[in-house]
Amino acid sequence: QVQLVESGGGLVQAGGSLRLSCTASGSIFSIDIMGWYRQAPGKQRELVAHITNDGSTNYADSVKGRFTISSRNAKNTFYLQMNSLKPEDTAVYYCNVRSDFAPYWGQGTQVTVSS
Repeated sequence: QVQLVESGGGLVQAGGSLRLSCTASGSIFSIDIMGWYRQAPGKQRELVAHITNDGSTNYADSVKGRFTISSRNAKNTFYLQMNSLKPEDTAVYYCNVRSDFAPYWGQGTQVTVSS
C-alpha cells in the first residue's frame, strides 16, 4: 500500500506559476512511475506528466515547455512546477504512482487560473 499526500494548489492569475508537491509513504520501494493527472469540470481525467525511475519524463502536448515534473529522495517526493499558467489549466490535479503494478492516487488539489 502507498499513501500519497498532495499540496501546493491554489488560485493564480494567468501567466503565473504554482508548484505542486506529492509525498509518498508506505511501500515506496516498489514505485516505478510517478505522475500527475488533472480533471476539469465535465471532462475526463487526463495525464499531465509522468516520470519513471530512470528519470525519463513524458508530458501532455498542452503543457510541454510550461510544466516540469521532478522527483527528490528517489521515490518519496515528487513535484510539478507549473509556469505560464493558462485559464484552461484550471482543474483538480491528482498525483499518482504505480507500485507493484497497482495505481495509487492522491486526494486531489484544486488549481484555478484566472484570466
